[in-house]
Amino acid sequence: MKMVEKFIRYILVSFALTLAMTPLWAKKPVIAPSYAWTMLPPLGLHQEATIDTTLYNYFQNFIPSERSLAWACTGNYGAEGINMIYFDRQPQSSFFFRDAISTWLPPLGNHKFYNTRIPMTLLSYNTGGGSTDGQDRLNAIFSGNTNAKFQVGAMLDYIYSKGSYDNQAAKNLEWGLSSSYMGDRYEMQAFFNHFNSLNKENGGITDDLYITNPALLQGGTPTISPKNIPTRLSAAHSRVRGTEFFVNNRYKVGYWHSEYPTDSAKAAGDTLVRRTYIPVSSFIWTLNYVKGVHKFHNTDASEAEDFWSDFYLSRTATHDQTSYWSLRNTFGVSLLEGFNKYAKFGLAAYLIHEVRRYNQTTDSVPLGEGRPALLTPYPFSSKIDPHATQNLLWVGGQLTKQTGSILRYEATARFGLIGAAAGDIHAQGTVSTRFPLWGDSLIVRGNALLANEMPPYLMNNYVSNHFIWHNDFGKTRRLRLGGDLKVGRFGTILSAGVENVQNLIYFGENCLPTQASGSVQVLNVALQQDFRLGILNWRNKINYQTSSNESVLSLPKLSLYSNLYILFRVARVLHVQLGVDCDYYTRYYAPGYQPATMSFYNQRSIMLGNYPFMNAYINMKLSKARFYVMMTHVNQGLFGDNYFSLPHYPLNPRRFQLGVSVDFAN
Repeated sequence: MKMVEKFIRYILVSFALTLAMTPLWAKKPVIAPSYAWTMLPPLGLHQEATIDTTLYNYFQNFIPSERSLAWACTGNYGAEGINMIYFDRQPQSSFFFRDAISTWLPPLGNHKFYNTRIPMTLLSYNTGGGSTDGQDRLNAIFSGNTNAKFQVGAMLDYIYSKGSYDNQAAKNLEWGLSSSYMGDRYEMQAFFNHFNSLNKENGGITDDLYITNPALLQGGTPTISPKNIPTRLSAAHSRVRGTEFFVNNRYKVGYWHSEYPTDSAKAAGDTLVRRTYIPVSSFIWTLNYVKGVHKFHNTDASEAEDFWSDFYLSRTATHDQTSYWSLRNTFGVSLLEGFNKYAKFGLAAYLIHEVRRYNQTTDSVPLGEGRPALLTPYPFSSKIDPHATQNLLWVGGQLTKQTGSILRYEATARFGLIGAAAGDIHAQGTVSTRFPLWGDSLIVRGNALLANEMPPYLMNNYVSNHFIWHNDFGKTRRLRLGGDLKVGRFGTILSAGVENVQNLIYFGENCLPTQASGSVQVLNVALQQDFRLGILNWRNKINYQTSSNESVLSLPKLSLYSNLYILFRVARVLHVQLGVDCDYYTRYYAPGYQPATMSFYNQRSIMLGNYPFMNAYINMKLSKARFYVMMTHVNQGLFGDNYFSLPHYPLNPRRFQLGVSVDFAN
């Protein structure tokens, strides 16, 4: 098997490198500039996006601990993690099992579309480690236009990582199809995505001394292979599957505008130069279907006895399953920006109806005296219904200004009318402007968020073998204010924000959902500063945040990322970025991880952090090919060995990685 794995890896790397060399002899077609966009919710307006072909830090996408300035994770690539920069963290979703692996998945309700005029394929392959701890990722994105209006696309993303430690393997397969049509009267944006993620759950290592002081546990032997470190679980795994189908339709009503060479030519009835359709208003219908399934299995009863304290359904094995689907329809009407010189902004109103359906593990064990004594007593007088349906209705509006060099803004608000969403408020907005400054420009942006929203259904009702809860949580209220300024000439981006959140829902030390009774305030200040002297570059990001209630929301106060590198060209065609980067955050009470629910919970016994994680790399770009070689965690053993991201979950040890990405036209 090892020989087969090595052969397959060799073939994949050789194939990718062959593709990388293709641009050297391929004839370059003459095409119009390509562009990409994403959708602005809830009505699908376009937001400018980038096509990921840049040289800078391409390698960083393949280091699990560097998904953000402070990323708490179980260690393996493709495995569970949570962003500890609070202002960058996504709110909890309706199906919270997805949240732990969301960084590896397509974003819900959004997609990146391309217009490339001729077919485009972005293909990348990345690998690292050896036969027992290999990490591989194959990613392909295709987009092609039949004409200037109609586009089709597809994507494939496969992650397979055996993990540096035992019982830690992760496998995730994603695929999707997309299409868009940008006509004069009718627009359509649609995609279908599916993923299937399987993660072995090892519960962490049995003793942290295997990392910090292995000689103490091994009678003086100073080292131990990571794969030989015992773990708390060996027969447990989580599987999360998901599907999303999204289609946004827009029909525009307007008039035709004819252009002639001159006014006299128009009067003489000469042939017009161009005829353009000017949309005035539009009617929008968006359909969004989302499905998710979570399964947790454990077949080792003795390990379960040591790991969990409660057994509600069985002491011999755990087979939990929770599923969810939602169907959302959004209907809107809008007055479009820019149809004449007085239409300086766009205005829209919309209505959202959503049906959500939840199905959980059925508790077949009787209550009362008939319940087996070996099981944990049922915590409630009546059982939770394994099936539940929610009907929700919102009404809202949107105000946008997406063009203009001086002022741009967007404000969206919705109000809940029916079902559990009744009384909900969600309003957010951004505004940006720019000023000339020393031959460049100063860009200033402000943002605000006001929300008063119901908790997700699964935070109030959940049934499984090890955890059952039935809560009556109230609405969570959030007020966030912030802004940033950017001075491109000096490589400076400064941002600041503050948030007040009431009735925050979190997982307590008992791994059960808890709602804070009061308010928690979070202050965040971040600075990005770049320096350059000739070929020498030094990029820095610093983030400071503080929480007013550490027992409810514990965060690392100071997080930083620093990247020192030289940037040069070889033979005028090969761009090279050679350097060392480092990320670091201060000590704090890092969250614990509960594999049965794929959730992160508060704990107050172990502090982690104060450890630099460094990588040495060579990042290169030749024509439309990017490739890198890297040694991750190059500083292992130089600044101590307390490299834990979560309690009992160490980060990957030092390893060699390489990868290649090709952007080529078919």
